[in-house]
Amino acid sequence: MSRARLEDLFAEVRTSGRTALLPFMTAGLPSLATSPDLFAAMADSGADAFEVGIPYSDPMMDGPTIQAGNLRALAGGTTVEAGLEVVAAVVARTGKPVLVMTYANPIFRIGPEIFARRCREVGASGVIVADLPLEEAAAIQEPIEATGLGMVLFAAPTAGEARLRAIASANPVFIYGIADLGVTGERRQASGHSQDLAARIRSVTDIPVVMGVGISTPDQARSLAGRADGIIVGSALVRRVLESADEPAAIAEVLAAVGELAGALR
Repeated sequence: MSRARLEDLFAEVRTSGRTALLPFMTAGLPSLATSPDLFAAMADSGADAFEVGIPYSDPMMDGPTIQAGNLRALAGGTTVEAGLEVVAAVVARTGKPVLVMTYANPIFRIGPEIFARRCREVGASGVIVADLPLEEAAAIQEPIEATGLGMVLFAAPTAGEARLRAIASANPVFIYGIADLGVTGERRQASGHSQDLAARIRSVTDIPVVMGVGISTPDQARSLAGRADGIIVGSALVRRVLESADEPAAIAEVLAAVGELAGALR
């Protein structure tokens, strides 16, 4: 896979006038053995692409739900390499674009060039580094893009026009618009920031904008339909896995939730 797979997805989305669904799930949930089954179920329910989280012990941007998912996956033996093998299985089974999500610490521990090469080898299309500011991005972005993959950069609700233009000038494969202030997690109501930020990003660049953080329900997803090129939902899905009685129940719960979210966007 390559960056082109994501570019093709967003070109199709814009042509058809719809908004893509990119579910997030931590690699290794509900277990390392069944993690690819969970992604396959999401593909069957209407997911357009995936964000696969490599579990990390100190995820600063993530709230308690994804932190708990990380700890469970780590306890189950999901290392960085094991997580990348999950990515390979998801690519093979679904044929959909897959983004690897992690933090800067594991990448620098491994080495950006080695990490980029492994992401390419397992078939990823892009990389998201949740704690990487624009000013520090080049050390990771350059090796990622040298392998043909796409780098994702974040835009906060507090970003002004000059900041948004600077982010766009770095040519990410898409801009991840943070829909609400604070860490990842479910919100009862749609953020007042999300539609405004999506519109402001679109006013300064043609680069696709994908909104995430705090998008939890079909109604919240529907509020962004047509306003963003894609949405990411994570905590609401991870919670269903953590609360399920067993692995088949976890897969069934996530399958149903993704189906509802996909339906809300179409």
